[in-house]
Amino acid sequence: MLRIHDTRARQVEEISGGRAVRVYTCGPALHRRVHLGDLRTYVLSDLVRRVLEGRRTRVVACRHVADLGRPGEEPGARDLALAHEEAFRGDAAALNLRPPEHAPRAGETVDLMIELIAGLVERGHAYPAPDGSVYFDVRTFPAYGEISGTRLDDLAPAGPADAADPHRRFPADWALWRPADGDQGRDAPWGRGLPGPHVACSAVSLRFLGERIDLHVGDAARRFPHHEDERAQSDAATGHQVVRHWVHGERPLFDGRETAESARSAQPAGEAVLLSDVVAAGLDPLAARLAFLGRRYRERLDLSWDVLRAADRTVRRWRARVAEWSESPSAPMASSYAERVGAALDDDLDTPAALAVLRELELDESVAPGSKFETFLHLDQVLALDLSTEIGKPRVPPAGAGELLAQRERAVAANDWAAADRLRDELADLGVRVTDTPEGQSWAL
Repeated sequence: MLRIHDTRARQVEEISGGRAVRVYTCGPALHRRVHLGDLRTYVLSDLVRRVLEGRRTRVVACRHVADLGRPGEEPGARDLALAHEEAFRGDAAALNLRPPEHAPRAGETVDLMIELIAGLVERGHAYPAPDGSVYFDVRTFPAYGEISGTRLDDLAPAGPADAADPHRRFPADWALWRPADGDQGRDAPWGRGLPGPHVACSAVSLRFLGERIDLHVGDAARRFPHHEDERAQSDAATGHQVVRHWVHGERPLFDGRETAESARSAQPAGEAVLLSDVVAAGLDPLAARLAFLGRRYRERLDLSWDVLRAADRTVRRWRARVAEWSESPSAPMASSYAERVGAALDDDLDTPAALAVLRELELDESVAPGSKFETFLHLDQVLALDLSTEIGKPRVPPAGAGELLAQRERAVAANDWAAADRLRDELADLGVRVTDTPEGQSWAL
């Protein structure tokens, strides 16, 4: 069974949800395009799902869409959010992310948020302010800070109450509802306004997954305050612990810098790298997925164009090898290799170890090609790298390889083995592997 690190418990724990496991993932904030730093979280969530489903566990997933505007946001922000949502859906499809069963837009669930806030006020966990705001009273939730290690004592003021927001009773209290004018605002018992930035996740997850959620997957950068606030809202509203396991993945770097600050190739400095940039560079989008899997989800991954290009070469090579193996006689799956990959994934998603086993299998000449074919395709149900896409396609050598292959055939016919070896090395540099057989020269990508 899958064992994974629980951020709140600070230890690896077994996921045992019975017949079904309910998984919630915070949706992307659509005030900007989703970049590679964001996408690693969604690949993590998808990997968790695929591993569980591979163990015959039903997964019910929910990921909301944060399309709701903010008080004071410029007109047109809604249209921009819709464009960013469409781009995210395209990225998700390109990365083979299985669609969640529930993907509600925050803007379509405001009534749920108002109901949640009203319940928190009624239970004494929130209080209305004279300006129409509503705040969560964090001191009514003693368990606050268990996810991130934040202590309420550290958030207490050294002097007078926060002058910048005089309606808050305590500096760590956060707004559940904010006043807003015009088309932005929605009617509520406290006046026209919009929900605070943390309310949607609580309201949506409780509505679509219920009051017992097995896994909450998210970005480690959002542990505080977002996930602390979300947990406090949900638990205070229900009177019990809602999320059993909190799982966080580290946001990657790009060229040693935070992804949100990394320079895009052909774009002004300071913009983050998008998946569309990867495609524009001539790389397969699933090279990004493989690059993410190259490091354990709790470790910082330093992406770069070199890393992405290397991952792209591996994806293309594996697809070519699977297509080559598909032409061999069928053979049973290499169960020992498959079991080792499964054990690595069950061990807190040790994807680097799993990939190392695959590379070992690729080079193991004692395993029949048909067996490699079955094993790679079986494991690709979790890796989701589309390793079957080259099966049955005509094999076309890369530019320049055709003439080198012809030259080598002539060299072999003339018994010029020095030239044949030199040409074999040149072909290898182009990604073409040459083999001499009794029937003559054969090649594979």
